[in-house]
This record gives sequence, structure tokens and C-alpha cells, in this order.
Amino acid sequence: MGLLDGKAAIVTGSSRGIGAEVAKYLAAEGAGVVVNYRQKAPRANKVVAAIEADGGRAVAIGADLTVPEGPAALIAAARENFGGLDVLVLNASGGMETGMGEDYALKLNRDAQVNMLSAAVEVMPAGSRVVFVTSHQAHFIKSVPTMPEYEAVALSKRAGEDALRSMLPQLEEKGITLVVVSGDMIEGTVTATLLDRANPGAIEARREEAGRLYSVAEFGAEVARMATADVPSGHTEYVGGADYLSAGAAAETAGDPA
Repeated sequence: MGLLDGKAAIVTGSSRGIGAEVAKYLAAEGAGVVVNYRQKAPRANKVVAAIEADGGRAVAIGADLTVPEGPAALIAAARENFGGLDVLVLNASGGMETGMGEDYALKLNRDAQVNMLSAAVEVMPAGSRVVFVTSHQAHFIKSVPTMPEYEAVALSKRAGEDALRSMLPQLEEKGITLVVVSGDMIEGTVTATLLDRANPGAIEARREEAGRLYSVAEFGAEVARMATADVPSGHTEYVGGADYLSAGAAAETAGDPA
């Protein structure tokens, strides 16, 4: 028996990388998983095929979360294919892409997150879990500076986290819990690749500072674990980056909230 037998999950941004790993882990625990992609259908179909080959249940759904139809399409797919929605993993993020407009980072990392959760709350039963995926660089941006190339994205992701946390009273009324997973830079992600392209050597430097960086699979496992972990609503799970935790704690002690 898996921990999520009979449950339904949506993982946003799950056609590759961390989201794809999370989708596979949740399916292995018994959940029917909606694998979300924006443009790359073949990648998403490959994730679904891998899940099904292991005996799991999944469906690939194309949806742009920055438009109102996006969240609605994912929720409809979860209900039609798996009977409801019990786990929502807010993994989709971005902002370093070129040609997407100056406000794209905020639209995706804040507004789309709120819109997705607001729509999901209407159908999720008591006992459901929401997991928001972020980075230490974003979570601690108010107290720990990050590299200039990532600052705008980090600020937008922290704005998204703050906006989701402002919904905690609404979630509590419905018996839904929210957990935040904050991780250090992850080896092999799109963000890490783009950062290293913009600032050559940045990832290697971060690896040396941290001692080691988590792989996509390792971090995906931690995110998936939080879908069923016995932690209170509003909990932040920190993955890697002990130096960030120390700096953040020092800032909080000094009166600058992380």
C-alpha cells in the first residue's frame, strides 16, 4: 500500500527536471498524477510513459498557468481522470527566459501560483496538502544577497511565497495544509544552467561554498516526501545550504526577517 493510494495529484511544471521526479515519486506512492507542461508535450508524455511502465497512473496536460484557463484545465484533468484533487505541488517557476516580457517573473512566480491555489482550494477536500517549491536564494532574499543575474527572479519567487502564506487562514478554514520546500541550487536544473551561462563559474563557486549540491532526483524526493510528511501548515522544509540557514538565522536574530 502506498501513502497516496486512491489520491490525485497535480505537479505544475513537471515535464522535466524536479517536477518530473516529483511526479514519479508521487505516482510510486499510488497517486494518480497530472503531469503539467507548457509547450513540450513529448517531454511530458515521456514522463507519463515512465510512470505507467512502473505500474503508476498519470496523464499529461498542456496548460499555461499565467492565463486563467491553465489552472482550470489541470483541475478538470485531475477530477476527470483520478476523481478529485488531494495534493498540489506548485513547482513551475521561471523568469530567466528571454523574450517573455519584463513582468513575466512576477506573473509566473507570484500571480500564477496564487491563481492555481485559489482554483484548487475550491475542489480540494479537508486533509489535502499543498507544497510550494522555492530556493534558498529566493526564500532568504530579504536577508542574504544573491547573484545579480538571479535577483529579480528571487524577489518574484519570494513574493509568490509571501502571497501563498497570506492564504494560510483560508486554507486552515478548509482543512488544507501548505508546506514550503526551500532548496539550495540544484545540479542540472534549467535555472542552474541559465545562471551558469549568464555568470560562468557561478554553479561551481556555489558548489564549493556549500560543500555539495543536491541532484534533481535527490531534491525531487524531498519535495515528494513533503506531500505526506507530518508537519504543521506553514512549515518550511530546508534542503541543503547550511550556510544559508546560518545567515538567515543571524539576520532574524538581528531583526531582519528571512
